[in-house]
Amino acid sequence: MKTELSILVPCYNCRCVALVKALAMQCENIEGLRYEIIVADDGSTDTHARLTNKEMLELANVVYLQRRENVGRARIRNVLARRATSAWLLFVDSDMTVCRDDFVLRYAELDDAYEVACGGYLLGHAKGNNLRFLYEKQAADSNTLARRNLHPYHNLHTANLLMRRETAFAHPFDERFRRYGYEDVLLGKQLMLSDTRIIHIDNPLLFADFESNTHFMQKTEEALQTLHTFRQELRGFSRLLDVADKIRRLHLQPLVDFYWKRRKKSWRACLCGNQPKLKCYKYYRLGYFLSLFS
Repeated sequence: MKTELSILVPCYNCRCVALVKALAMQCENIEGLRYEIIVADDGSTDTHARLTNKEMLELANVVYLQRRENVGRARIRNVLARRATSAWLLFVDSDMTVCRDDFVLRYAELDDAYEVACGGYLLGHAKGNNLRFLYEKQAADSNTLARRNLHPYHNLHTANLLMRRETAFAHPFDERFRRYGYEDVLLGKQLMLSDTRIIHIDNPLLFADFESNTHFMQKTEEALQTLHTFRQELRGFSRLLDVADKIRRLHLQPLVDFYWKRRKKSWRACLCGNQPKLKCYKYYRLGYFLSLFS
C-alpha cells in the first residue's frame, strides 16, 4: 500500500476545479495516505478559466501554480515533477473526469514492483458529427486493456499515468517538444530502451471533453509537424511514420503529392464541417505529413 502520492495536473485554458475536488475527496478517504495535488497553469489565455481555478486554493493539500509563459506540454510536466514531494507521481490531464469511486485507491494498492502504470480512459458521448469523438471511437478497440498490455510501451498516455519518482527523474519529458503531440510516445520509447517495468491496468478516467472539428484539425496538423521534426527519435513508434517511410522509399511521394494538392482544401473543409469522414481524415493526415518533406 502506497503511503504518499503527488497528483500532478498540467492545465491550459481548462477549468478543472471539479476534477481536483473529486481527486482530493478520494485521497481524504484513504487512511494513512499523505497526498498533495499540484495544478500548474501553463500560461493560459482564458482569464475566466484562470479565475475559476483559483477556487481550488480553498482545498487542503492543493497547490495552484500560475505561469505567465506557456512552456509546453513536456516542460510543464517536468516542472510539476520537480515540485512534487512524494515517492509516487500521478499525472492527470485537466480535461479528464473521475468516473470511479476507487480511482486513487487502485493506484495506492498497486504492486510496487512496477515503476510505471497506465490506467487508460473511457470514451464519453458526443454528437456523431464531432471528428475527435469519431476518431477516438474508431480507435477504441486498440485501447482495450489486453491490447495495451500486449504492447505496453507503445500505448503510454500521460492523461492517466503513475510513475515512481526516481523513474520520472531518470526519464524526464523531452523539453524540445514545445508543440502539441508525441511527448508521451517518446517517453514510452525511452522506458522500453531502459527496460522499465510498466503495467497497464483497468483504472480509467473519463474523456468526454471534445474540441470542435476546426480545433481538432489544428491540433492534428501541429502534431504532424511535431512528428516530422522528431521523426528520427520516434521511428518505430509511429505507424504513420512507417507508412510515410515506405511511400518515400518506393518513390511514390510524387503521386501522393499530386492528389494531396488537388484534394487538400476539399478534405479539410469536409473535416471541419458538420459531416466529417474518417476516411478523409486518414488521407488528409498522410498527405499533410508527406508534404512536410517537400
